Amino acid sequence: MSRIGKKVIAVPAGVTVDFAGGVVTVKGPKGTLTREIKGNIDVKHEGAEVHVLALDEAKETNARHGLYRALIADMVKGVSEGFTRSLEIKGVGWKGQMQGTKLVLNVGFSHPVDFAAPEGIKLECPTATEITVSGIDKVLVGQVAADLRAIRIPEPYHGYGIRYKGEHVEHKEGKTSGKGKK
Repeated sequence: MSRIGKKVIAVPAGVTVDFAGGVVTVKGPKGTLTREIKGNIDVKHEGAEVHVLALDEAKETNARHGLYRALIADMVKGVSEGFTRSLEIKGVGWKGQMQGTKLVLNVGFSHPVDFAAPEGIKLECPTATEITVSGIDKVLVGQVAADLRAIRIPEPYHGYGIRYKGEHVEHKEGKTSGKGKK
């Protein structure tokens, strides 16, 4: 059995977990999330706890046991607290700003880059060089943050680019003049 899968998921007040027809539905104050459960996995909701059970000892079932436990725990946290991911813009004159519901980035291209958030994601720019991605689905929040970072990946010589807040970018030494070479 999976060590992660054996852990009990604590369900806070105001959150309900339902399992029917191979689909887990988690409802909370911030919204509703659903996920299909494949394989021989069962989900039991007892009081303020959720137990994820492997129904056999197959290798694939054991692998999915821990996976689904972690995914359901993230769903419970998402509908009760939500997830956020912060990014920083580094570069001379580079900035981001909100225009309605879309994010407009000026990051060294000859044109501004427009980025529209998918449904369920909220983008904010507290300052011109910070971007905050928030939502209830951890996977979607992480994917949108990765998509924003991919617009201008931090380069290793000056560190210009869009990076996760607190991310360390290893700097390389620039080219030398080649003095003494023939």
